[in-house]
Amino acid sequence: MSDHIDGPRQIGDPSADLTDLFAFTSPENQARTVLAAAVFPTCGVDAIFSNAINHSIVVRRARVAGLGEATKFETSDPEIRFTCRFDPLEPGAAEGRPIQRGTWTLPDGQTLRVLVNDTKGASTPDGMFRVFAGRRSDPFILAWILGSGMKKFQNLLLNDNVLCILVEFDTERVLEPDKGSLFAVIAETVPLKRAGAFVGHEPPRIDWVGRPEQTNIRLNNAQLQGADDIRDLWNQQTPFAIDETVRPLFRQRLRESLANWDMRDGEQDWTPTALAANAEMFLDDFMLFDVVKPITDKSHLEIEKSTLNGQAYQTGGGRTVDADVIDVLLTWMVNRDREFLQGGTTKATKPGTTTFPYLAEPNAEPQNVMERVEIAAPPDKVWALIGAFGGAWHPLIARIQLTGNGAGQLRTIETIDGKTIIERLEAMDDAGRFYRYTNVAGLPVADYTGMLSVTPKGTGSSVEWRAEFLPNGQGSLIVKTIVSTLFRSGLDSLKTRL
Repeated sequence: MSDHIDGPRQIGDPSADLTDLFAFTSPENQARTVLAAAVFPTCGVDAIFSNAINHSIVVRRARVAGLGEATKFETSDPEIRFTCRFDPLEPGAAEGRPIQRGTWTLPDGQTLRVLVNDTKGASTPDGMFRVFAGRRSDPFILAWILGSGMKKFQNLLLNDNVLCILVEFDTERVLEPDKGSLFAVIAETVPLKRAGAFVGHEPPRIDWVGRPEQTNIRLNNAQLQGADDIRDLWNQQTPFAIDETVRPLFRQRLRESLANWDMRDGEQDWTPTALAANAEMFLDDFMLFDVVKPITDKSHLEIEKSTLNGQAYQTGGGRTVDADVIDVLLTWMVNRDREFLQGGTTKATKPGTTTFPYLAEPNAEPQNVMERVEIAAPPDKVWALIGAFGGAWHPLIARIQLTGNGAGQLRTIETIDGKTIIERLEAMDDAGRFYRYTNVAGLPVADYTGMLSVTPKGTGSSVEWRAEFLPNGQGSLIVKTIVSTLFRSGLDSLKTRL
């Protein structure tokens, strides 16, 4: 998923996990360039930026140093670096949520304070730079199941959010395109240095991203049987300067992976020499963009593809918020643009906007799960079995403990796979045969309210279990699957018990 969850380390430190990188011309002002990066995949309503790392977007001037099978892009100093470091949380207004602030350090040395989630952002007095930091709807589109095959699917990141950092600036004054208009950009998360550590040291970086899907699709191809996971090793490399001692390892993995992708449709479209050139191009991983050519939703990877084809590029490359980058990449790898491969959808949860900060507002719509089953038994008999808040009738429950009585009662559930879920009773109506409860802990949700009810249905009963919630720490699709499976397995068991 672009750069989402791209290695074992990222699973343990999601706030430092870079998900995406964007480079495009401002829709509000064609004389300005926008660079944005996102961290914290599937972040919940309470997600905050880590105050233990530096979040950086780094630009270098680039040039085409070779065409066709000799394709090469070279970068050079000076480095143009934008870095944001965030503060610990501060108390909010009375009864309000805590707030967070950050400090941007700009290439000219200026610093700029920003309030997280303030959509107005902050600007330097001369207007050269404008910055934003906050939670946004995840614009990534992954509408494929990419395991042993390629199966079209709905967007796997539907309704998910990320934390975004974004900087917009005057292109002419910051990048000086008259000296060369082609640029390379990466984003990285780097731990703050700690003095006097008792043992060891922090890794040089936690994560970095250039072109989409270097790690999860190209380096960690699921069809390469027995291949070691080298994503953490990749993520600790120095962008623009991969260690020469490990370049052969990454080069070989890219060649093997691209050869595998080439044959996913049963046809070989890449000659061995062209495939090697493609792998070499991806090995020097950075996103290319040209600020004097048009950057559109369709221009992603055009610079690289044209160069590999031995032609002069025509667009500004880069990546817009609405670019369908996975379909572009898969088409290039699988059939070298012979036939466009389109996934199950070409739309993210929300499209990008034409106004600052360009990524759409975060998804805050509650998600719903409802499962129902019809039972031949009368309602009172069904309610006698399932109406107690204890819930010991459920086949996935190994043990349950109740604390308190009536509204406010807690049930601590131990599931048969070792998980613990704590829920609180909010209302019970034996006459109406329903109860309502909330989740306290154990599910990746926020603002969760569930209800179990039994109603007459002919000579039998209808049992309905529903919940409304916000995903919190897991993807919306994953959370809905967890809750639906929990409900469905319980309701299906009633058919045999009654």
